[in-house]
Amino acid sequence: MSVTVVPWWAAAVAVTAATAAVASLWLLGGSGKRGKGDAEVSSDPDADTSVPELDVVGSGSSFFHRWDPRCKILSLVFFSFMAVSLNHGFELGVGLAVAAGSLAVAGTPLRAAARRLSAMSGFLLILLVIMPLTVPFHEGDRRIVLEGVPFLSFNARGFVLAGRICAKAVIVAVLMEPLLKTAPFSVTMAAVQRLGVPVLLCQMILLMYRYVFVFRHEMQRMWVGMTVRGFRSRSGWQTLGHLGCFLGMLFVRSMERTQRVYEAMLCRGYTGVFPSTVRFCATPRDWAWSALWVGAALGLFALDRWQGAVARLLGF
Repeated sequence: MSVTVVPWWAAAVAVTAATAAVASLWLLGGSGKRGKGDAEVSSDPDADTSVPELDVVGSGSSFFHRWDPRCKILSLVFFSFMAVSLNHGFELGVGLAVAAGSLAVAGTPLRAAARRLSAMSGFLLILLVIMPLTVPFHEGDRRIVLEGVPFLSFNARGFVLAGRICAKAVIVAVLMEPLLKTAPFSVTMAAVQRLGVPVLLCQMILLMYRYVFVFRHEMQRMWVGMTVRGFRSRSGWQTLGHLGCFLGMLFVRSMERTQRVYEAMLCRGYTGVFPSTVRFCATPRDWAWSALWVGAALGLFALDRWQGAVARLLGF
């Protein structure tokens, strides 16, 4: 087993680089340059913030926007499953390049992708720290020791395994942008329903997504009202009591709104199925794009397995 001693300054540079990458994602996702969809939402001071975001950015002219939603869902989900089955760096790099290219072609707001990645960054950084410390040493593994801290050792194979997991997570997260944000969410759920997912489950997801934004909007209004009336968040039992009353009133208002919405749906003839005017018609071009994505996914998977078989044959 070989041992590599890493100078303290090299470890400090690596930690600083990782921290800077995460901070960049947070800044880009929170206050960075807005994409086209975000600009349209934020430019109007009187805009209704309870409108779901996916319905706002669902218009565009890329081939992802013109692609039949059923073919798009099947193709991108299949590619994602194949991507998380890869085990070698070259194939994972190709998968990352395909995901980044898809994001660029789709033209979805970069800020939204950065927000999605920043939400995952904390868990991925934990993996990069814990796995090198906990992965057991095998014959041929490289032990990494920090200079001046001989009792703390890292397994280089743990860094490789953590890097694979991070790459797979990034591929799937980035591919969700062209999958979910190139068509209105209601159209996407109609396509999911046409693919055989139970109708009740699709309705639950659609209603939940729609009223999460209403719930958030109501919470913001109530919080502004509390602040105007002199509430200040401090540490203490009194603040906890106020927050408990705030949550209780929020749930009561949400229940009342839910009841009113359900009664309105019944008055409009709701019988358990949402009426839909969406019509899907897959063209030969849609099938060709799907065949291209499926072929690329299978090609990467076959190359990954062939590379692993050759490595085992040669004893690597």
